[in-house]
Amino acid sequence: MNNNQRILIVEDEVDIGNVLLDYLRHAGYQPEHVGDGQAALDRLLGPNPPDLAVLDVMLPGIDGLEVLRQTRRVGDIPVILVTARVEEVDRLIGLELGADDYICKPFSPREVVARVKTVLRRRGPGASNAPVDTGELQLDDNLSQVTLYGKPVPLTHREYRLLQTLIQHRDRILSRAQILEMAYDEDTQDLNERSVDSHIKNLRKKLRTADRSGHDWIRSVYGVGFAFEPPGKDGFTLISNREPL
Repeated sequence: MNNNQRILIVEDEVDIGNVLLDYLRHAGYQPEHVGDGQAALDRLLGPNPPDLAVLDVMLPGIDGLEVLRQTRRVGDIPVILVTARVEEVDRLIGLELGADDYICKPFSPREVVARVKTVLRRRGPGASNAPVDTGELQLDDNLSQVTLYGKPVPLTHREYRLLQTLIQHRDRILSRAQILEMAYDEDTQDLNERSVDSHIKNLRKKLRTADRSGHDWIRSVYGVGFAFEPPGKDGFTLISNREPL
């Protein structure tokens, strides 16, 4: 069972919505279904939001990408995008806006349930660890939250895993292929080296925006990869109960 986690299905095709309701309910979740972007925003931005949203891109009125954009301005609820558009550029747009995962139609309802389980497992209690504390920058695996100089930094789950991996390997330069393997392990069906660049770009921007000095916490090494680089090496510490990688 899944601790009665609440899943919001945002899908204007009633038949698809009903099928996903049945499958997610059978998997132990508490799903609900809305059929347009405004109703989705009312739930995602209102009191008691869901634990995860399965969000169709093509919606009447406010489309799914705009729903995702507005949701990411205020929080980091896990979002799995669903779309009939298969072009890579559409995938990358969704990832850049902060989607945690991406599913293309037609899909198997079992695949949706599996993706929901994967995303929630990586944010849930089973993935708990002690906070990582670098002094200015703090990561708390229990809540999948990041603060910089005491200010919350809203990251998607994939951005959080990326930052976590760079910190754990902070004495190394990681290639895009290594990041895919270390940060996302089996969750790489819709990821490639270009999407790593998108996540790096978003993560950099969010950290730089939250940093009062404007420091760039991620260093690019041309032709090689990326490295975590805090402002000054003195006094840098990493506190975690993880086993060394």
